[in-house]
Amino acid sequence: MSASQLPLPQHFDVNQVDKVWRIPYQERQREALAWADQYSISAASEDDFRTCLLLVDVQNTFCVPGFELFVGGRSGNGAVEDNVRLCQFIYRNLPHITKIACTLDTHTAMQIFHEVFWINDAGEHPLPLQTLITPEDIETGRWRVNPAVVGSLNLPNQVPESNPYAWLKAYGEHYVKKLTTDGKYPLAIWPYHAMLGGIGHAVVSAVDEACFFHTIARKTQIHYEIKGQNPLTENYSVLRPEVLNDTDGEPIAEKNSTFLQMLLRYDRVIIAGQAKSHCVAWTVSDLLTEIQKADSELAKKIYLVDDLTSPVVVPGVVDYTEPADTAFAKAASAGMHIVQSTEPIARWE
Repeated sequence: MSASQLPLPQHFDVNQVDKVWRIPYQERQREALAWADQYSISAASEDDFRTCLLLVDVQNTFCVPGFELFVGGRSGNGAVEDNVRLCQFIYRNLPHITKIACTLDTHTAMQIFHEVFWINDAGEHPLPLQTLITPEDIETGRWRVNPAVVGSLNLPNQVPESNPYAWLKAYGEHYVKKLTTDGKYPLAIWPYHAMLGGIGHAVVSAVDEACFFHTIARKTQIHYEIKGQNPLTENYSVLRPEVLNDTDGEPIAEKNSTFLQMLLRYDRVIIAGQAKSHCVAWTVSDLLTEIQKADSELAKKIYLVDDLTSPVVVPGVVDYTEPADTAFAKAASAGMHIVQSTEPIARWE
């Protein structure tokens, strides 16, 4: 271990990273204060060079085996392996991380990528993890928006009160076609996941513990960024939803400019989390797009930690490893850095 890194605190247990448990916050606070004193760890407010660690959707729903959308990667245990390294990375590089920002994928039942939103003439819903709704499905009438969900949605102001279902049905058709024309992934029907108020929505216990330890030791508040609540669009990227406008060009969502501006105020932004092929890749892609609009040199302050993220792989069904790697390669060619968590932050300069 490099002299520039700290040791791991005794409470960290690699065998608990794949489990859900209650964190003894009061005990960890006492330990973190003592840790800061022992290793002369200063408050984050004193940092001359400010680093933000952006953790994308490090939640039980994606990271704990047996939960709804566990990201196994090709190893079958990808998210767990990533989070073991992530916790070690946070503890060992504690003095070099100014702020930790966690995005939280956040859903309710009535959303466009859940099965209840769609129906066929037989009254059946599309099967999750087995259904991609394409423009052809819309044109042939294989799937249509379920009229029963209309009353449960908070629809935009432009929806006519006289016939909201007509608007929603047309919007559903527009949405599926828009994904194709914009080169996005087809509309996937996902299992109910990251459900607001549910245990899957929470940050992985071991990661939450490490983040809290950082908060106390460095006197800096964790930033939580909610994404994915709009029922009318997917929201892989934290910086913008997949679709912004309805069939008439009227807005149904907007970009997350406030969070973008917050990130770019840091001297360095480190990105990790799940899944590499979806929420991480789309966040990185959107970040690169916005950077290139403003100042392409800003790409040099972005660091993608390749061993702290895994792609979606469903054996025998789909493997998104190559698209994920392609997204990272594109970012690297534009000036972003691809690094490994085992290399101390202090050596990245």
